[in-house]
Amino acid sequence: MDGTKGLEITGGVNQSGVRDHNERLILSMLKHRGPMPGADIARRSGLSPQTASIILRKLEKDGILRRGDPLRGKVGKPSIPMELNPEGVFAIGLKIGRRSADLTLIDFSGQVRQQIHTTYDYALPDAIFGFLKSGLAKILDNCTAKQRGRICGIGIGTPFELWKWHDLVGDAANRFKSWRDVDFAAEVSAFTDLPVFVLNDATAACHAEHLYGRGIKYRDYAYFYIGSFVGGGVVLNGTVFEGNQGNAGALGSMRTTGPLGESQQLIDTASLHLLEARLVEAGVDPTVLWHKPQDWSTLTNYVEPWIGETAQELSKATLSICSVLDFEAIIIDGAFPSDVRDELVARVKRYIVNQDVRGLIAPNVEPGSVGENARAIGAATGPIFRQFLLNTNAGLSA
Repeated sequence: MDGTKGLEITGGVNQSGVRDHNERLILSMLKHRGPMPGADIARRSGLSPQTASIILRKLEKDGILRRGDPLRGKVGKPSIPMELNPEGVFAIGLKIGRRSADLTLIDFSGQVRQQIHTTYDYALPDAIFGFLKSGLAKILDNCTAKQRGRICGIGIGTPFELWKWHDLVGDAANRFKSWRDVDFAAEVSAFTDLPVFVLNDATAACHAEHLYGRGIKYRDYAYFYIGSFVGGGVVLNGTVFEGNQGNAGALGSMRTTGPLGESQQLIDTASLHLLEARLVEAGVDPTVLWHKPQDWSTLTNYVEPWIGETAQELSKATLSICSVLDFEAIIIDGAFPSDVRDELVARVKRYIVNQDVRGLIAPNVEPGSVGENARAIGAATGPIFRQFLLNTNAGLSA
């Protein structure tokens, strides 16, 4: 498949007063297609050369774009491509996980500039916001004054309805209920003026894969991210679709059937907390699952059966998803080593071959490429996406 065929972004307008839309259009094109000369940008966007030139000059003056190396080899004067300036925009992301949290600074190209990691027994509000406050101070201390001035916001990637994690009992469950009344923006405003953007953690991971990973070559696909609980995301028209209430792609809530025929959700049958429980039952320290860098080579006897069972569940879920929307691909990633991810994807492909696919077009099934850091990078992507890139699904979520 042509890697850019499905992502032709067009629809520029030349009237005055709408340049913000056109700036987002151009920035999104350069993000998806890479550096391009002004003439190509005008042609692909549908903007007049004059309008495109004015916008490019402004974005360059603002430091958001920069000039690339001249393109030589053609007759006439070499053309100068314009490209995103990695130093032009920065953002901070907080990933709140079941066993760990990450605070990450990324640049406009998606590169991680700084990252701070912490672990805990349970993600209680005081601990999380304390980590954010102290970690933010450390990150800002390590930035230049110019970089600090270009940080556009803080994205927080958190599980949906965090207070409902189903395996908590007693005091832990009661303390967790306090998440229900947490106003993230208000909590963060106590120690910074940076704007706050809250999104589902699996949706955040999908943003990271779509902007910086293998998902960039597809227009419409579904995305599985397997952490302590499996979740997902949906990409339509070349943009992550978050839904009316920010909970689109809640693939972990898909129905499945347990071994005794009981109704279950996918989170009960295809999540890492199941592997963690097996390790605990076998007397193996489960914290090895969350260590960085990841190395599960000593856990093969436990990981192999988990892969097989998870792959069967994902293959059924994949076909269920594609019966609703004709996705061209399913991308699978998670908080595990790349060799585990690749074997999981290979198994899903094999299981799909043996499924009943009448009336369906089986999608491409591919591994993600961002990996276990996808939720943290995706959380940081939230402020960048909301403020600089074009949401082609904006009308669908109104």
